[in-house]
Amino acid sequence: MAIEPFTVKDFRVFDIPGFAARMAAIRQGIRPKLERLGEALAPELARATRAEIFPHVARHARRTVNPPDDTWVAFGPDRRGYKKAPHFKAALSRHCVRFLFEVGPEHAAKASFARAWKRQAPRLAKALGKGRGLAWFRNEHDEEPAAALTALDAAGWQRLADEVVRTRDGQLVLGRRVDATEAAKWGPADFERAALETFTALSECFRLR
Repeated sequence: MAIEPFTVKDFRVFDIPGFAARMAAIRQGIRPKLERLGEALAPELARATRAEIFPHVARHARRTVNPPDDTWVAFGPDRRGYKKAPHFKAALSRHCVRFLFEVGPEHAAKASFARAWKRQAPRLAKALGKGRGLAWFRNEHDEEPAAALTALDAAGWQRLADEVVRTRDGQLVLGRRVDATEAAKWGPADFERAALETFTALSECFRLR
């Protein structure tokens, strides 16, 4: 299924006040595009990661009052869900699109992942330092990154592993931010190229053991 680009109107959905109205706009206008994006990118991600990959479009099922500030399609190795394993995500919010790699709070083996990251931090720094616009985000919902990966020194790359295990809600979020004004001008090929370029660079993290 072909990717359908996001428009200025899609980004403005996050200006709509109220849970019911915003969720209705997300379901009607954005979710079908995320579903198409998931179906289009999953086979390519499977080849990049050498693993079976399943797309999961956000349902926001836990929300009943506060409207979501972003929505997304996630890509993980489990057909039933994505949160318990490292995963990729294409997220849309008011001011940007983000292409992310995440190890979230529900990952079943965070301590093991953090140890593997520290062992391989020099290699990861070399590999990820070449990725265009890659950065570290403090939280999966943040629109602005905390720091560009090229700005991290050796100790900074080691400390990224600590973000995963520092607290119960610890997470590691890496990726690329694209401003909404730029992304709204993209056609399907532009969006697919940016997503796969970023996810392929971040696949080093996905394969980390």
